[in-house]
Parts: sequence; structure tokens; C-alpha cells
Amino acid sequence: MSNTNKSRRTPAETQAIVERSLRRRYWAERRFRMYGFAAVTAGMAFLVYLFFVIFSNGIGAFQQTQVRLSIYYDPQIIDPSGNRNPDDLQAADYQALIRTALKAKFPEVEGRAATRELTRLVSGSGAFALQKRVTADPTLIGTTEVRWLLASDAVDLFQKGHIDRKLPEAERPISDTQVAWLDKLRDEGVLALKFNKTFVTGGDSREPENAGIWGAVVGSFYMLLLTVLLSFPIGVATAIYLEEFARRNRWTDLIEVNINNLAAVPSIVFGLLGLAVFIGFFGLPRSAPLVGAMVLTLLTLPTIIIASRAALKAVPPSIREAALGMGASKIQTVAHHVLPLAMPGMLTGTIIGMARALGESAPLLMIGMVAFIVDIPKGITDAATALPVQVFLWSDSPERGFVEKTSGAIIVLLAFLVVMNTTAVILRKRFERRW
Repeated sequence: MSNTNKSRRTPAETQAIVERSLRRRYWAERRFRMYGFAAVTAGMAFLVYLFFVIFSNGIGAFQQTQVRLSIYYDPQIIDPSGNRNPDDLQAADYQALIRTALKAKFPEVEGRAATRELTRLVSGSGAFALQKRVTADPTLIGTTEVRWLLASDAVDLFQKGHIDRKLPEAERPISDTQVAWLDKLRDEGVLALKFNKTFVTGGDSREPENAGIWGAVVGSFYMLLLTVLLSFPIGVATAIYLEEFARRNRWTDLIEVNINNLAAVPSIVFGLLGLAVFIGFFGLPRSAPLVGAMVLTLLTLPTIIIASRAALKAVPPSIREAALGMGASKIQTVAHHVLPLAMPGMLTGTIIGMARALGESAPLLMIGMVAFIVDIPKGITDAATALPVQVFLWSDSPERGFVEKTSGAIIVLLAFLVVMNTTAVILRKRFERRW
């Protein structure tokens, strides 16, 4: 009966049924495209918002409030004996020089409490800066020099607008009297935001205005350099052996399964392994870039091996057959023909592994790189920290000034990743060969 009804349909009815079916099909396709476009748009919107928050919070870390003062290097304070003894120069009360310069700006300030409140406008690092200046050049004693000194953390937050002056005095870290002093200094042009050289060239500090990123940058550089030197040759050699020379049996299958499983192991497990083996058994120093590099090498090796094997598989079999047909040995075929063609993919996999290693903090925490380290590391065995660990430490600090430092460190970390990815693209284009 149904076949009879179908045979009785006119061509117009059949065409109408086909058009309705096509419209439903086209509408389903458009709906799928809209869902995909909405998903991509939402993902991009969240990414843009994330970068906006990071850069808006972190850009202030590259600027710091400074106060311009006329410092008189009083011989009676610095070197009353006149012997220019280096020990006496270092032990002098340089804070008194700053206090004298501030009181010259505000001669009406009297009393110890008011003087202490006035002195708190300048960071405690100002005295160390003057000490370093005088010990390097003792001829400054007895002269007057105009210097820009770092303001305190509270003054910096107030200058950047993070502290509302309309709040009651008890609810802000800066008093009404200090606000009046700062307004006067700003009107005179001796209080200004300047490039924060300390953040770029200094080490960590308990005071936000003195905290710098350079120690973490140097520590990350040492670790990544050693990680590349260790993981790249080992990973590439392993991939070449498994893909080109190893026989297919139960042992190679077991090795391949373990390599794939290691790529999914949580990173903190590698940190525990490094703590037990490298530090506990071999006795290597804690918090050292050398140990961190060894741990990150274990972490990145599976990624490099898998990417290198994929690059070797992508080389057409005809390349191998042609080389062998011309009389080349197996080793010559791999070294002179297969490896150069697979090198772009291997480099890309290595850079991806290094990017993952750069952002890891859990394994480094396990080997002691979470310690508070002020000095810049001079070698691979010196105590150091890394960028992701520095971000972790600053984000856990209660001071409001470290919020900028945390976002600023993330910006530096993102800049590292951009440089590494750009390097990967350049190397891939340089070594890429077409067949």
C-alpha cells in the first residue's frame, strides 16, 4: 500500500519532500556551525579576559614610586674618624642621612613619633642603596647628591591609586598626615612613578617594593638549559632505536607502554623521585638548578620520545628504500636521510616539552626550590628558585604589593613561552625539507 502511495506522488510533491529534507539538513549544518563558533568565541573571550586581568594587574610591577632627595653624606655620621675604614663605612647609620633629607623638606616636623612617620615614606632599602654607593666611592663623603630612592610599599600603592584616600584613616595603611606630605612632594615634582629596575634586576625580598624577578629568571634559565642538554640527545636516541633498530617483541612493547604511561604520570611523582634518588641517595644539594634539571628531564623525556617517534614515522618509507638501494647502511640511512627530515618534528616536540617544564612547579617544590632565596645564583649548584615557584610564593604573600609582583612574574613567564614557541617555529622552518 505504501509503495502504491509513493508511486502516486506527483513530481511536485516529491520535489517538495526533498526540499524539506534538504532544508532540515542545511539547518542542522548551520546550527552545528553556530555551536562551534559560539564555543570558539566563548573560549577566546575567556582567554582575552584572562590576559586582560593579568596585564592590568601586572603592568604596575614594572613601575615603582620613587622620591627625589638631596642627600648630604655627612662625614660626622658616615666616617667620624676620617680613616675611610671599609668596616666603618658599612656600619654607618645611613638611615640618618635619609631622615635628615626628609626633615629638610618638612622642617615643621618635630618629635620622634612624627619623624618616624615621615621616615616611613621611604623604603628601608634606601639606606642599603646609600651604603653601597658610599662604599663603592668614598669620595662622596662630605658632598651632596640628588638621588631617587624607592618609596615604601604603602606609598607606592597610594600613588598608583590602590589605596582610596576617602577611606577613614583607620582603614588604610597611610595616615592623613602622610597623605598631606605626599601631596606636597607630588606638587613639587619629587614624587613620581619610574621604571622599576629592581623588579627586573633584583632577587626576592620580604618587602614588595624590593622584590625582583631576576633570581627566578636565572634559575629557570639554568634549569631549562641543562634540561635541553640532557633530555634532547637521550630522547632522540631512544626514539631512533625504538623506531629504526629495535626488534618488535614483548620487551619493546613493554617499553613503549611504559613510555606512554610515563607521559601521563602527575608531575609531583617525578618530584618525589628526584627527592628520593638525587637528594636522598646521591646527596646532591637541595634547591639547585642541577637537581631541578634532572627532575625536569625525567618529566620531559616521554614527551620528546613520543614526538620524535612520530616525526620518524612521518618520513616516507621510500626515502629509506632509496638510500638502502644505493648501498647505504642502516646507520647511514638513518643519520644522513631519515634524521634530517624528522628533525623539525623532533625540535617541535622538544620545545613543547621545554614549555611544559618551564611551567611546572610541583616537582620543584618537592626538591626544596620553594625556599626564600635572595641572592642571584652564580652556577648550577647554587640555591635558586624558578619562575613558576616564584609566582606561587608571591601569590601566597599577604601584602597587597605582591599582587602586582605576581602578575608581573606571570607576564615574564608568558614572555619566556612566546620566545620558546617562536624559536620552535624558526627552527622548524630552517630545518624543514620537502619530499
